[in-house]
Parts: sequence; structure tokens; C-alpha cells
Amino acid sequence: MFKILLGKLKESFESVLPVTLIVMLVSFTPLVSLTPKELLVFGVSAIFLVIGIGLFNLGADLAMTPMGEHVGSGLAKSKRLILLVSICFIMGVLITIAEPDLSVLAEQVKNAVTPAMLIGTIGVGVGLFLLFAILKVVFRYDLSAMITFFYMTLFMLGMLMVSMGKDIFVPLAFDSGGVTTGPITVPFIMALGVGVAGAIGGKNSNENSFGLIALCSIGPIIALMGLILFSKGDLSYELSESAYSIDASLGKNFMPTILAVAKEVIVALSLIVVFFTILQVTVLKLSKSKLVQIGFGIAYTFIGLVIFLTAVTVGFMPIGFELGQQLAQLPKALVIAGFVIGMVVVLAEPAVHVLNKQVEEITDGLVTKRSMLIALSVGVGISIGLSMIRIQMGFPIIYYLIPGYFISLALSLFVPKLYTAIAFDSGGVASGPLTSSFILPLAIGACASIHGGGDSVLNYAFGIVAMVAMTPLITIQVLGFKAVVSRMVRNRLMMRRIQDADDEQIIDFV
Repeated sequence: MFKILLGKLKESFESVLPVTLIVMLVSFTPLVSLTPKELLVFGVSAIFLVIGIGLFNLGADLAMTPMGEHVGSGLAKSKRLILLVSICFIMGVLITIAEPDLSVLAEQVKNAVTPAMLIGTIGVGVGLFLLFAILKVVFRYDLSAMITFFYMTLFMLGMLMVSMGKDIFVPLAFDSGGVTTGPITVPFIMALGVGVAGAIGGKNSNENSFGLIALCSIGPIIALMGLILFSKGDLSYELSESAYSIDASLGKNFMPTILAVAKEVIVALSLIVVFFTILQVTVLKLSKSKLVQIGFGIAYTFIGLVIFLTAVTVGFMPIGFELGQQLAQLPKALVIAGFVIGMVVVLAEPAVHVLNKQVEEITDGLVTKRSMLIALSVGVGISIGLSMIRIQMGFPIIYYLIPGYFISLALSLFVPKLYTAIAFDSGGVASGPLTSSFILPLAIGACASIHGGGDSVLNYAFGIVAMVAMTPLITIQVLGFKAVVSRMVRNRLMMRRIQDADDEQIIDFV
């Protein structure tokens, strides 16, 4: 166990180190001026962030992944479809409530929508679309057709929001799709899909298990759009700069901050534990050794979440906000900083390396890990750089998202279904913990400096998580298209060589 924990700490260290070094290096240039106190708090927070992510990832491996697989396979083997989809809906809601990335996002928009309302609505959206995803696995529905239909619905709702004058919430809605497929939701949902697909069987069971994350990332967007559309009165947003103050969480405020975080985590995880206990007694009946493993996993998850969220609140969000405000004074520096930070964040994301290895194996080496990593790194860097340009110029996020998603959906018509499933699943993988805890505050700080507080922050700063989540949809499918073309060219050359060899044969008639 200790060796596994060291491996997880190493992964989290590699995730946090690049951003930490960039902040430290930039602070010694004329571009940014941070006080010794701010640098010290940021450095200590980075250390605790490494510990928190490491413990949390270990807990997810020990608890969330086995829970998802056991729930999926156990319920699928019972052959009671209504029970399967009902429990998947409830688990989807509960797992989403416990998602740390969503908690970070909710705290940053609490002046517009209360955290409980936001998290509850998004949880229902994930639960409902997890239900659709399970039906897709059971009945082997075409993923591309489902994604196309739901995205068309999504853009129609977005246009309706614009016509009703509620377009400032469109970026927030799209961001919700990126943050919900985070480090606690992804392992559970992927394991759930593997468990259900494995229990059902079939020659394409491995391929059939992909696509659940893709569908679950659509649910929050549609659910939040529905909440905004049917809400009465005028919704507005007011930036609270005190929420991004280091002093607000230090000194006498430090212990209350930790206790508040611990209370939220206990409530979120206890809901999952209680419901899983009911399933264990009634349906699953797992062995004692498996239950002990899951119990230790829940404990690691709790400790890791408390440390992670405290480090984010105390150090990373305030420094990200401060950097954004100062870099906004230099437009070119802001765009370059966004591009560089985007590249290193996705390079250091552990889940991205797992995805790259998976794609290389599935494609028999036609798409290499190196090409995937370079493409994702450059793509995410460009997406954040473009987001910084949007903040400076002040135009709607739809100008980016509609062309981007249309390109993604068009590519799905020309590449194998497996590439499409992996591409849409990987959107949640690319937008990891550092996106909502550091890059989003960076964008908010820049927007506050350029446009002031209020609705402009909600309109122009938010949407950056959605841009990060959209990049892999295009990148992986383009690489898939390239792999398909390369395979066709290789097969043609091989056939031509065979034909040429046949033509050169000399046949002697005796």
C-alpha cells in the first residue's frame, strides 16, 4: 500500500510542479509582483495540494472504481433493467455531489446561484444522463447518433437563453459539463460501464463500455440551462474579491475554513456510503475483504479531499486571481501565459497519460502516446490562449463553441466509432483539478481587471473549462482520421507490391 501511495504522490507532484514553477519564475520578472507572504502561502499550498491529490487518487482507486464495477456487474447480472437504471441514476447524483471540481466551481459563482442549487441541479443532470448511458450499453445504441441529437438540443437551448436575455449563463452551463467529469466521477462511471458491458458480454463489449463520460458531461449543461430558463426574476452575478483573498483563510480564519470544508466532504461522502451499504445488504453482498478495501478507500478519499480543497481555497485560487489581474495589464503576456500554462497543465495530468497509453494500444501503434501528448498539449494551450483573447475582446463563448462542436460532430462521421467514444470521453479527462482551481481564477482575475466585476465576469471569464474540455474532441478524432488514412495507404501499397510481385513471376510451361 505504501508503495502505491508513493506512486500516487509522484503523479500528483508531477501535476502540480509545472504550474508552481511557472508562478515562481514569473514572480521574479517585471510582469508580476507577488509579496513574500503570497509566495510562501502558495508554496506551502502546493505541497499540501500534492498530498491531497495523491491521497484522493489512491482513495478513488480503492473505493470509487471497485464500487462502480461491482454495482455495474452485480446489477446487470440480476437482469432487472428498472433496478439497474434507477440505482445508476441515484449513484450518478451522489457521486456528482461529492465531486471536488464541482465544489470549487460552485464556490466561485455562489453570488449568482447558491452552491446547493447548482450542485443539486448538476447532480440530477449527471444522474439522468448516466441512466441514458447505461441504456446505450444495454441496448448497444449508436453513440454518435445520441451525441449529435443531444448536442443539437443543447445548442437550441443555448439560443433560447440568448433570445431571453440570459446568455451570460451560457459559459457557466458549458463549464459545468467539464468540471463534473472530474477525478471522483470519472473512475466510478468508467468502472460502471466496464462492469455493465462485461456482464452483458458481446464481441464489442470493450468498445461498448466507452461513451459514458461523454454522455454524462452533456447532462449538467442541459440541466443547468433548464434551471436558468425556468427561473423567475433577473439573475445576476457580483464578483466577491474577498473570496480570492489569502487573508480571508489565514490566521483565526484558518480553522473555520478547514472545518467548513470537512463538513461539506463528510455530507457528500456519507450519502454515497449509506446508499452503497443499502446495496451491499440487498443486492451486492461483497466479501469482507472487499468491503475493508473500500472502507480504507473512503477514508483516504475523505482526507485527500479535505487537504485538496483547503489548499485550493487558501493558496491556489487567490494566487491565480492575483496573477490574472496583473497579467491583464499586458495583453500579449496574458495570452502567452495562458498558452504556456495550458500546455503544462495537460502534460502533467496523470489521467491524460493513461488515456494516451489506452489509445496507442487500441490503435495498434498507429496513434502513438507521443503524438497524442503533443496534440493534446498544443490543443489545450491554444484553447486557453483563445480564451484570454476572448476576455480581452469581450465576445460570447458561442463564437468558439459552435464551430468547435460542429467540427467534432462532423469528424465523428468519418472516423471509427471507437475514436469518437474515446474523444468525447477524454474531454472530462483533460479538464482536471488545476483547471477549476487555478486557470479559472486566473481568467476571473483578468476579466475583473479589464471589464470590472458583475455580469461581465460570468460572461467572459467563465467558459474556459468548456474550452479545455472541447479540445480533445477535435484532437483525438483528427489523429484517428489520420490513422485511418495511414492504414488505407499502407494497405494499398501492400496490395500494389503483391500485384507487382505477381506480375514479375515467370511461369515455365513444360
